[in-house]
Amino acid sequence: MGAYKYVQEIWRKKQSDVMRFLLRVRCWENRQWPGIVRLTRPSRPEKARKMGYKSKQGIVVYRVRIKRGNRKRDAPKGIVYGKPVNQGITAIKQRQNLRARAEQDVGRKCGGLRVLNSYWVNEDSTYKYFEVILVDPFHNAIRNDPKKNWICNPVHKHREMRGLTSAGKKHRGLRMKGHNHHKWRPSWRANWKIRNTQSLRRFR
Repeated sequence: MGAYKYVQEIWRKKQSDVMRFLLRVRCWENRQWPGIVRLTRPSRPEKARKMGYKSKQGIVVYRVRIKRGNRKRDAPKGIVYGKPVNQGITAIKQRQNLRARAEQDVGRKCGGLRVLNSYWVNEDSTYKYFEVILVDPFHNAIRNDPKKNWICNPVHKHREMRGLTSAGKKHRGLRMKGHNHHKWRPSWRANWKIRNTQSLRRFR
């Protein structure tokens, strides 16, 4: 086994004494930094490489902090001027997952970079921490790399905002396949629209 394989096996045993101590110390350190901070190197090198990271020019890593829990409805003083069915304030679940939100936060912060992928690094009672891999689409080291220059295409601008990253495809339900998940493609909203739109032969 190579070195990365040993590191991967250590990270799989998160309840071991070594990992519990390491995660606790790193979590304290993460709390001292801002919500979005650039790192010199990934804290999980074996995971970052699986997600497409290379230690080369044009590729950077940011750590992002996301608040855990439900999404509270934005209603002043908790007043919803509508029917009782819509009067929930605190127990509303967000459709997106927290990792996709972390990618969106750093995508807004670094508008000129493209989000490649992300992974979990830590969490405590209040926050979850993710590391996001970003690529500079205008760097010659990226544009000349045949394995990475696909992301330089303009169609990949802000792919994290459109649910095209791995985390985005997960919360869109596109990880599933088969007859039980036909209604999720191309998206649940587009599929619903097709099924609820009357199409008459005369007006096609």
